[in-house]
Amino acid sequence: MTFAPAEVPHSARDRFDRMHTILRDRICLLDYPPGTRLSEEELAAEFGTSRTPLRRVLVRLESEGLLQSVHGVGTFVTDVDIEALEQTYQLRMELAELLGILGPNPPDPTLWQRLQSLSTEVRTLAEHPDARRFGELNMEFFHEFHGITSNLPLREICERLFLQTARIWLKSMAASRIDVGAEVRIFADEIDEVLRALAIGDVRSAALIHRAHISMSFTRMRLAVIEPRLQPQ
Repeated sequence: MTFAPAEVPHSARDRFDRMHTILRDRICLLDYPPGTRLSEEELAAEFGTSRTPLRRVLVRLESEGLLQSVHGVGTFVTDVDIEALEQTYQLRMELAELLGILGPNPPDPTLWQRLQSLSTEVRTLAEHPDARRFGELNMEFFHEFHGITSNLPLREICERLFLQTARIWLKSMAASRIDVGAEVRIFADEIDEVLRALAIGDVRSAALIHRAHISMSFTRMRLAVIEPRLQPQ
């Protein structure tokens, strides 16, 4: 996709952020499956930019664990494996609790309204589950919810870890290992529980609810993906 006139970012920073967001989402939503080789020439033409700023975006995506550059060969989308990311999930759980402790923001009516709108979308999705849309809404919830803390280093670390694990769900759903409908309903329950906590100003409880759901989602994934591998054939 090329930028529509109204969407063309004005500053170099805006253009960087726009390219990063688009490519990040394509990777996390499996539009670029693991192993995909990205063409700098094609991407530069698509975004209407030179290779130099594009390469800076690719370097950032590589630092986030989403790409791997092979000298003399090219830049490839990395693969994801739940066993390799078990420690990442464990760290995500511990950091999720800190969201309600380090620099918690006072409950924001705007954030509450956005989450309420998101809850409605997720409940609607539960009627006709779609894995890719689930992935989109999950990413949207992540970025909105982490506004509960003003601690920017914490938010940056949480985002980096989230991006590393985001694709596992869609990859598992694509392999029919995870019930999409069930996960959508559980996701809707999480948002509603967070909303109830924020409605009474309890930011710490909202963070603990998020932590609990990260833990339970990892456990469900282990049961669906890892445990069957351990069963005798």
